[in-house]
Amino acid sequence: MSSSVQLFRDQQYHELKGQCLQQGRLFEDPEFPASDESLYYDSAAKGRVEWKRPKDLCEDPHLLVDGMSSHDFNQGKLGNCWFVAACSCLALRKSLWQQVIPDCNEQEWDPKHPRKYAGIFRFRFWHFGGWTEVVVDDLLPTDNGELIYCHSNVRNEFWSALLEKAYAKLAGSYQALDGGCAAEALVDFTGAVAESINLAEGKYGEVISEQMKLFEDLMKVHKRGGFISCSISSPGRPSEAETEMGLIVGHAYSVTAIRKLRLGDRLLLSFKAEKLFMIRLRNPWGKKEWHGAWSDSSEEWKKVSDSERKNLGLTVENDGEFWMTFEDWCKNFTDVDICRTVNTSYFSLHKTWEKEMMYGAWAKHPEPLLNRSGGCFDNRETFLQNPQYLFDVKKAEDKVLVSLQQEDRRKYKKEGKGDNITIGFEILKVEDNRRYRLHKLTVQERVATSPYSNTRSVFLRRTLQQGRYVLIPTTYIPGVPTKFILRLYTDVPSKLRELKADRPKMTCWSLLCGYPRRVTQIKVHSAEGLQKQDRSGGADPYVLIKCGNQSRRSPVQHDTTSPVFNTQVIFYRKDIDSPVTIQVWNSNLLSDRFLGQAVLAASPGEPREQRRLRLRGRGGGEAAEVPGHISVTAVSSDDLAEL
Repeated sequence: MSSSVQLFRDQQYHELKGQCLQQGRLFEDPEFPASDESLYYDSAAKGRVEWKRPKDLCEDPHLLVDGMSSHDFNQGKLGNCWFVAACSCLALRKSLWQQVIPDCNEQEWDPKHPRKYAGIFRFRFWHFGGWTEVVVDDLLPTDNGELIYCHSNVRNEFWSALLEKAYAKLAGSYQALDGGCAAEALVDFTGAVAESINLAEGKYGEVISEQMKLFEDLMKVHKRGGFISCSISSPGRPSEAETEMGLIVGHAYSVTAIRKLRLGDRLLLSFKAEKLFMIRLRNPWGKKEWHGAWSDSSEEWKKVSDSERKNLGLTVENDGEFWMTFEDWCKNFTDVDICRTVNTSYFSLHKTWEKEMMYGAWAKHPEPLLNRSGGCFDNRETFLQNPQYLFDVKKAEDKVLVSLQQEDRRKYKKEGKGDNITIGFEILKVEDNRRYRLHKLTVQERVATSPYSNTRSVFLRRTLQQGRYVLIPTTYIPGVPTKFILRLYTDVPSKLRELKADRPKMTCWSLLCGYPRRVTQIKVHSAEGLQKQDRSGGADPYVLIKCGNQSRRSPVQHDTTSPVFNTQVIFYRKDIDSPVTIQVWNSNLLSDRFLGQAVLAASPGEPREQRRLRLRGRGGGEAAEVPGHISVTAVSSDDLAEL
């Protein structure tokens, strides 16, 4: 077994199987016994259940019968249509389900050698940042000789029932799976990144341009091995009620195909459109389908011959699977869960992402500098008392994907604490040379806010400009402790790391060479009226900010005499009498040209507001004025942990 796979409850499959075969007995799992405690966390929910092995339910049991398909199984009495929808998606990708069910041939029943069977199975789930192997016995909950939870359409196939048992063990009980989110199960099956979209809030049913953008995005997700499921939220309607169009409220459907179809001349006349945008869904119940346009017996199908259906890929069987137009889908469903399998392989034709992952925790502490549970941005006094993560965008601009996932809380349901916590995060553009924690927001720029949601994970896609950023994951309200993992995907390596220190460290060396006495933040916003440097009347300016032996240079702004820099720096100053000098230069091929400078004492008593300063030549404060002004904010403090 790969060393990267963790063993749940330290149970080693081959070791346990070997012991059972040696002793001539079938495995009974002491960690998840065939009893009520494995079924329920709430004693009021108990019912009559008999635990039976597959050999007691049929004559020729198998893990898989004729491979795996998204039509193999149906939901049982548990309210886990979301889990079944996720299984439908998983079944579409052989490479992924083989990861979840390792060595399925070795685990399969062998009728020729019945003594090799030990009643033990293993499954793997991506659990809080890594793959975890879960071992189960084959005792399954039944009523009157029928499986009461997830079961196959084929009486002697048991992969879905055994997979569900392993997943219930990871969650603490079968009942802990009642009510959930398909995206969460898909993340656990694949390690993908989950994103939830509210179709109603995004007005995808009304705004055609947004609808088309979403269609292209979902088609790309599906093509690249991602998963999509959808549901109809049910405010004011009973869950599992049926809409006029035959859809089930509060019920997870899996998306099994997305097609953009060019219609031939004959069909063009019938549908008065060149293209059809279509989506195929499956109901985990295996029945109850859409009654609208393109439903199985609709007028639309009568216009399309069997051969045209086949050519278009619009195949359908009467098993809970059905087609809809994308427009109807946007108008009838309210929520969509997307699982993106983010490609990090260098041996791929598609875009490759650089991935960074960090484990963290929100933890309460009475001392503000040690508290790591400060709540969201609305809690201005405590917001920065959260974990802080620094990363760099090296390109002029880069698309960034961020996933924040809290630990799976289903295992706490027995203690009455199983609900997800509302979480989210902020991204701040900070000083280009920041190395210590933020303590006050002054010159920094708030560039992105994730959705805040009580789902297990939140996701954000954003294009960021070159520079340094601090990402702050938070709970919505302060003082809620829990663990999380943070995943960041960028085009080039971002060097994601946690900021832990509040100020420069005092060392023996700093006693000899001096320790900083003042911290100063500088933000150069812009310049205007600079001297023209070329025949077209433009310039290619940049700023150089110096303090003692420290300096930072901004990117060059091309072909302008009124550049916007928005460059931030922070200096920890040993010599507080040494001023801060902000120089403006013009970038040239052979040798850069000095355009002017502003000199600041940058002491704590100076105004903290944005200032417009006249550029001067080299020398002291009385140096000759030169063309141009520069807009600057400077903030200083003698408390190194104030900024």
